[in-house]
Amino acid sequence: MKILEAREVSKSFTNHLALDHVNLEVEKGRIHGLLGPNGAGKTTLIRIINHITAPDSGEVLFDGKPLIASDVKNIGYLPEERGLYKKMKVGEQAIFFARLKGLSEKEAIKSLNMWFAKLGIASWWNRKVEELSKGMAQKVQFIITVLHNPKLLIFDEPFSGFDPINANLLKNEILALRDQGATVVFSTHNMASVEEVCDDITLINRSKVILTGEVSELKRQFSDNSFTLTFRGDMAKLVEAIRPFATTVNPPVMNPSEMTTITVSLREAGMFKSLVAKANETTDLYGFSQYLPTMNDIFIRAVGEDSSTIDNQSTIS
Repeated sequence: MKILEAREVSKSFTNHLALDHVNLEVEKGRIHGLLGPNGAGKTTLIRIINHITAPDSGEVLFDGKPLIASDVKNIGYLPEERGLYKKMKVGEQAIFFARLKGLSEKEAIKSLNMWFAKLGIASWWNRKVEELSKGMAQKVQFIITVLHNPKLLIFDEPFSGFDPINANLLKNEILALRDQGATVVFSTHNMASVEEVCDDITLINRSKVILTGEVSELKRQFSDNSFTLTFRGDMAKLVEAIRPFATTVNPPVMNPSEMTTITVSLREAGMFKSLVAKANETTDLYGFSQYLPTMNDIFIRAVGEDSSTIDNQSTIS
């Protein structure tokens, strides 16, 4: 069931088309990656969803109904550009925002104490925001975003500025929120993060949606008859043996057990049996599997193909 839909949404600013008939469908209880190069239109779409600005045409549905201003209370938004009052104490400020989102002071303090302890910032309750490191301040804003248990969470570059340990801590909290029933829209340029947390993605380029779907399915769609071989033996001999029907496509990876892993691409579909047979003849083959592209591979390929198509159309016209 969809919690959020954008239908043919367009938005223009002075001499700039930010969104061009954009469609988006976000299923309940899933993490949906909103991806795209800088300037693609992601932030404009997020601002429309948060009722900060309005589309020129098209509509946004929230929980099956046209989005209205009061729906924002059911949305938690963590923008890329953070904003806290530097002179206020951390706990005082967190309570202030919690009250704005409908919690009583008692409810806010109870929930804040739990979250502050969970994210390791309980000792900062009475410190001023200006005393916090960037990472600590981001943790405070994350807590403020999720505190009122909104139906939809929107995170824009949530791991920016975090060290790997704290980024992993936040990632696990986002996954836990999804498992507890929350729906997440996750905007980032870090494709490794997309691999780790996203169930589905929508990719926007030059104001248009160019790709959307389930991450695992997109990986299958973009696979190109490439396979990984893990073996022990003479790699040069193996490469020569498989040359008639396959080419190596990346440098070998040496494993601690003295095995080697290479990725090869078949010249024609259906040649994998011959590949396995030759690998068995020339080496001790320990592993064989289809190579699935990373989200970074898919991002670069999809944006590159879209940009090439647009450039060619411009040349033809």
